[in-house]
Amino acid sequence: MAKELLKRSEVNPEFTWNLADMYADVTAWEADITVIREMAAELEKMEGKVTASAENLLQTLSQMAAMEEKSDLAFNYASRLSDEDTGNTTHQAMVQKLHGVISNVSSKLAFIEPEILETSEEVLEGYLAQLPELELYRKQIKEIQRLKPHSLSAEMEKLMAMTGEMSRTASQTFSIFNNADLKFPEVEDENGDTVRITHGRFVGLEESADRRVRKETFEKLYHTYKQYENTLASLYSGQVKQQIFKARARKYNSTLEAAVNGNNVSPKVYENLVATVNDNLDKMHRYVRLRKKLLGVDELHMYDIYTPIIPDAARKISYEEAKETVLKALEPLGEDYIAILKEGFNNRWIDVYENEGKRSGAYSAGSYSTHPYVLLNYNESLDNMFTLAHEMGHAIHSYLSNSTQPYIYSHYKIFVAEVASTCNEILLMEYLLKNTTDVKERAYLLNHYLDSFKGTVYRQTMFAEYEMKTNALAEAGESLTAEVLDKVYHELNCKYYGPDMVSDPEIAVEWARIPHFYYNFYVYQYATGFSSAVAIARNILKNGAPAVAKYKEFLSGGCSQAPVELLKIAGVDLETPKPIQDALNVFGEILDEMEKLV
Repeated sequence: MAKELLKRSEVNPEFTWNLADMYADVTAWEADITVIREMAAELEKMEGKVTASAENLLQTLSQMAAMEEKSDLAFNYASRLSDEDTGNTTHQAMVQKLHGVISNVSSKLAFIEPEILETSEEVLEGYLAQLPELELYRKQIKEIQRLKPHSLSAEMEKLMAMTGEMSRTASQTFSIFNNADLKFPEVEDENGDTVRITHGRFVGLEESADRRVRKETFEKLYHTYKQYENTLASLYSGQVKQQIFKARARKYNSTLEAAVNGNNVSPKVYENLVATVNDNLDKMHRYVRLRKKLLGVDELHMYDIYTPIIPDAARKISYEEAKETVLKALEPLGEDYIAILKEGFNNRWIDVYENEGKRSGAYSAGSYSTHPYVLLNYNESLDNMFTLAHEMGHAIHSYLSNSTQPYIYSHYKIFVAEVASTCNEILLMEYLLKNTTDVKERAYLLNHYLDSFKGTVYRQTMFAEYEMKTNALAEAGESLTAEVLDKVYHELNCKYYGPDMVSDPEIAVEWARIPHFYYNFYVYQYATGFSSAVAIARNILKNGAPAVAKYKEFLSGGCSQAPVELLKIAGVDLETPKPIQDALNVFGEILDEMEKLV
């Protein structure tokens, strides 16, 4: 008998997030949609008059912020409902409706930024001096001016805004297909039970000590994707094409430049990451050799990459135990940080377990006017305890930025998004290593630490290089067919994992299951974030309160400064290769200890 997932209605509410903290019900949400439209209609009356006076500028910017804050709340409510069960067509319709409203509003209000850009700096400075209330918006105005070379006329901005809903089609279709429509076969686990493969169960099955289970799961999952790879290649190609369209329309040299410039980051940071990791692939190849040796296999395959190489130390970790351990591990961050963490644990910020149709993976999300929300698919593994620490790092970063900054500066840039989450993971790892005296358990934890580097620095950089290569191919006029995408991915897999890994033919289609490839050059920030987090966590453990104070200043910064500058507050300078190289040196040190230990 196959073990099937619970339906959403069958899940214990204690382990679900409380969306009533956003809206009492869908009726209240619908009422806010009406309000958003009314606010947009009022703002539309400012067309041609945005910078006619200091008062007009203040009115426009303040009303725009209020409308965006309300839209943000409405979007989060609809999205969280949809992610509970991606097969729920009512909630899908809510998301689509809101996308339509936001796209329509964006189109109608696209005149605002061009009117500010058309106004001279002297006039704007005069308004700032004339009306003290405008000072709040100084940085926002400067950020608009920074993007002036890539801004268009009011009419063209309106046209670009009209493409918003259409340009999300590829990512929305992939999400629905991947989470709701795609069904994987069943597999017999090591206990003889028939289990259906799902996104949430895949890694758990790949961690199995039974190699037959790992191989069968691996092949069945990727053979399923292989059946649809032409469709999925078309979707990915559509995603890249809309990125190219937007980059060229805004006079960028490449999609990469367009993507990182939004965060006020140079493409050199991205290219530097790829180059530095490529210079350190020898360490990754060493890790692969160690894994092959410890598993005692003649050939190491891609289905052997998740199974623990110290298998006897693996154990189940209940959600309750995970929460208690995370609380202890993060004590170096101070009582106020722990208080926020407890509030999240005790007041249903978190949606804990997988259910039928639930969005795969894990994330933290939320709006300015409510606490953050965290989605998990918790399955009692060590990995999942680290995921809990990771996502609560995101959540508390958001909580502190929202509590400290006005709405317009509360959203931290994606570039720094992975720092707080990964810092929590490293603090958890250091706590676990400090509190074990068992050699086997220590080796198991060190292996997990190595796997974190492998998954977050090496694997995400491989993804980043894949995005860079495939976008470059499309920009050069090449078609992104399934055959082309398979070839690029397989070659990168061979390069990153090295000669001691058999890069099975199935792994060539792994690109087809990665949702982050629809996030427009997002993944490199996992690697830069991890490297930054290594430096910050080590600084906190070494220097205590002064380092924590600087770190919390960074966490409370939102987007009040450029992300690279905010990181400098916490002691990290990503304008140099040093943080990446330092992190990879730590990876080498852990390898050294692991090789001696086992």
